[in-house]
Amino acid sequence: MRRNDPARGALSVVLAAACFAAMGATIKVVSADLPNTMVVFFRNLFGLLALIPWLVRLRPGLGTRRLRLHVFRVAVGLSAMYCFFWAIPHLALSEVVLLNYSAPLFIPFIAYLWLGEMVAPAVRLAIVVGFVGIVLILKPTPGLFQPAGLVALMAGMLAATAMTSIRRLSATEPTARIVFYFSLLATLISAVPLLWTWQTPAVVDILLLVLVGCLATTGQLLMTTGYSLAPAAQVGPFIYTSVVFAGVYGWFLWGETPGPVTVAGMVLVVLAGVLAIRRQPPRVETPTGAPRAAEPREE
Repeated sequence: MRRNDPARGALSVVLAAACFAAMGATIKVVSADLPNTMVVFFRNLFGLLALIPWLVRLRPGLGTRRLRLHVFRVAVGLSAMYCFFWAIPHLALSEVVLLNYSAPLFIPFIAYLWLGEMVAPAVRLAIVVGFVGIVLILKPTPGLFQPAGLVALMAGMLAATAMTSIRRLSATEPTARIVFYFSLLATLISAVPLLWTWQTPAVVDILLLVLVGCLATTGQLLMTTGYSLAPAAQVGPFIYTSVVFAGVYGWFLWGETPGPVTVAGMVLVVLAGVLAIRRQPPRVETPTGAPRAAEPREE
């Protein structure tokens, strides 16, 4: 595979965005029949099963001295997943997807406080613009903000924390090991709430849950491929095409049409996110010359 192919890299990220948006639409359908806890569990279970062939081929060593950080990453990543999946049935699909993708606006703050990474002036401006857009999407009213919108925003904040923890883990841990620990522990932990929320799913719902896991895993692998083919500053912004795909799904399936204020907020958040991504440090090469994989998202 060529390691400097921005066109193929961008195409891979766009295809990943389409998978993530389709996953969101599928979750919105199946959430009408099943509780959030079951959707999260089966997304993790079927996602893990879909990853097994990839993990077997790579055969990552499982020994680690950073188990606490792995557990922390799982805790915040799984929390982000619960928030994101809960918000999907309560908001227009394009809105909840975009709020989930507000993570690049939070990462500079978290990386500064946790890792001591300085925030460039251009990124600070992007963050201000992005938060103005978020306020417009959340539709401030006398009752403050929509609860579902705040939960979706919390998903973005938690995802940013998880992604920053991955950055710290990647200093000593290979990508396959990071993915393995998240997939396994997230599946085991998300199985616990099923003790009191279990509902026997219909055959159609089982098929939809399998589709959720497959779409999530395919999207993650496509995004990793895209980031391996070109620097994040070149291909990263294309992940926001998931908002376009989500808007099409939402309009076609549920007749969702965002108002002008929401559209203005979306434009600001996308512009801010693109600027924040493009101002990231250059891609780091491993000793073998292979670029590091993209930071997996808790989709």
